[in-house]
Amino acid sequence: MQNKKIIATNTAPKAIGPYSQGIQINNFFYFSGQIPLCPISSKIVEGGIVPQTKQVLKNIDALLKSQNLTSENVIKTTVFLIDLNDFSTVNAEYATYFNTNPPARSCVQVCRLPLDSLVEIEIIACTY
Repeated sequence: MQNKKIIATNTAPKAIGPYSQGIQINNFFYFSGQIPLCPISSKIVEGGIVPQTKQVLKNIDALLKSQNLTSENVIKTTVFLIDLNDFSTVNAEYATYFNTNPPARSCVQVCRLPLDSLVEIEIIACTY
């Protein structure tokens, strides 16, 4: 595919499996789900759902900035939670990042996430 570009940056956690941090096709950017990995230590942030959600959003921001994008470019997110009881807490942190013109979103509870993280968020962005 001639317009497919692999996205890789050292400012966000490296992939922990056989996948790319993101793929760009034309003006669309498909980013792999971000868990609360610290990009420096490659360890999950401790302290519960709030610091984990903040780290996920920092990782998302790093991916976006690596492509000269911002939260305004995000058109769709999917939030994965281990416990849907954390929805309002995650929502409060999410709202601080996507504070104007928030993207479309799905949120689901799952039984387990990589490295036993509590939250994962994946995004789709575009330039327009």
